[in-house]
Amino acid sequence: MNLKNRSLANLAAWVLISGAASVAAEKWVMPRAADGHPDLQGIWTNATITPMERLPAFAGKLTVSEVEAAKFEGQANGQTYGDQRSSNAEADRDHAYNALFFDRGTELAKVDGQKRTSLIVDPSDGKIPLMTEGGKNRQSSRLRSMARFDRPQDRPLGERCILGFGSTSGPPMLPVLYNNNYQIVQTSSAIMILVEMVHDVRIVHLDGRPHLPPDVRQWLGDSIGRWEGDTLVVDTTNFTTKTGFRGSGENLHTIERFTRVSAGTILYKVTIDDPTTFTKTWTMEYPFLATAGPIYEYACHEGNYAMTDILGGARKADNEAAASKK
Repeated sequence: MNLKNRSLANLAAWVLISGAASVAAEKWVMPRAADGHPDLQGIWTNATITPMERLPAFAGKLTVSEVEAAKFEGQANGQTYGDQRSSNAEADRDHAYNALFFDRGTELAKVDGQKRTSLIVDPSDGKIPLMTEGGKNRQSSRLRSMARFDRPQDRPLGERCILGFGSTSGPPMLPVLYNNNYQIVQTSSAIMILVEMVHDVRIVHLDGRPHLPPDVRQWLGDSIGRWEGDTLVVDTTNFTTKTGFRGSGENLHTIERFTRVSAGTILYKVTIDDPTTFTKTWTMEYPFLATAGPIYEYACHEGNYAMTDILGGARKADNEAAASKK
């Protein structure tokens, strides 16, 4: 080896060694609370355009390449955030929101460095398992009830500003069209999760208490947590019959796992267990990413102003239908 090549080789070796040392020095260290458990505190978002169920175009594929992801993301973002105006003013009026209101992210969820095609990871086809007959009947009944406009109590919980729509408050905590932000405050005996949508608050008890008696039911269920190594496991039962997730009943049981895998990422994994509704358990997995925040006030309140118009419009339709029969 001549002097020139030796010098280049030495320089290259120095660069590699220095780079490795720099990486080692900057290696992320799990932040821990005073009790030694991982510190999950902060403001996080689960916004993503990855659908809950896998689309036919991605059948058999849990992950996609960056090229495939970019193509899907471009199409999806164009449909959501692009100019949807047309020459038909009446059709344009039916678009509920200007794209300004949407905040569902612009990318597919990334886990272990790979873009995911569905939030559901089990079953492997990325689909919600078949429903039982009881589950189908319950779901049909709920869908019929959503078409009632006789009283405010007949309208959906999200519309009444009691809980955020789409199970954003959880469990499971799902990404929706907007307000996908959460603030976690942690102590040794409890964890509080503030949900930006409809300002819901979840309390996860860590003091070893048992679940509430079966006759005590709560909007967000009764969440009892425990640590398994560096993973927070949250077991939730005692749901009401009024909040059914995807047709589930009061026997819904969710098991959530929160694992902080980097400075800016909590890996969230949740299993849905309700044999009265689904023919098998199923699991979703996706990241919560650190965000600067803040958590904004969600100016929604029960009996919101739109309720008067919704019910008033229904009464007008009733009167017009009655008049047409005379």
